[in-house]
Amino acid sequence: MLAVLPPLAALFIRVLGLTLRYRDVNASGVPVGIEIPGPVVFAFWHRTLLTCAYRFRNKGIAILISASFDGELIARTVEYLGFYPVRGSSSRGGASGLRNMAQAYNDGHRCAFTADGPRGPNMVAKAGTVQLAELTGATWIGTYHAHADRAWLLKSWDRFVIPKPFATVTFGWPPHVSPPELEAVQAALDEAVRMSGDVS
Repeated sequence: MLAVLPPLAALFIRVLGLTLRYRDVNASGVPVGIEIPGPVVFAFWHRTLLTCAYRFRNKGIAILISASFDGELIARTVEYLGFYPVRGSSSRGGASGLRNMAQAYNDGHRCAFTADGPRGPNMVAKAGTVQLAELTGATWIGTYHAHADRAWLLKSWDRFVIPKPFATVTFGWPPHVSPPELEAVQAALDEAVRMSGDVS
């Protein structure tokens, strides 16, 4: 499985991604996050991992991934797509995961954090993103949301989104959260969802 599934999954993401169209809705003065060089910290919802994967490929973006077997499959998949997997989580193994993410930040990576991962509740921000900012001395946290206008929703805890081929994906980029505080991260992510037009 470890030898076969990750390259196949990466190929699927590349093929699907080639069919997707992207548009951005930005708050005044806020650039698209991938235009900002690292090190930076961004938060997003777990359900949009696949929706974002193709657009953000080959940027060396650090992503915190569970140390489980499923996490190993995901880590190998995202490596094929040019991401930088960091092992650990915000629950089990969370302390080491956060330290490893902080090291990635200090090495100059853009760091993307699933604010509600790895187990939810769905679209409820946990403290991990703010803790990462505190560890690194980051003075702000960016947020975004990606909404596909045509998609399949899985019956998972996060209602995981699989964009349908030729869907348009709208990214909402609200103002950065400064200073980094949990309530403000939640509010910014809620605003990102609204800006993207996601009413699911």
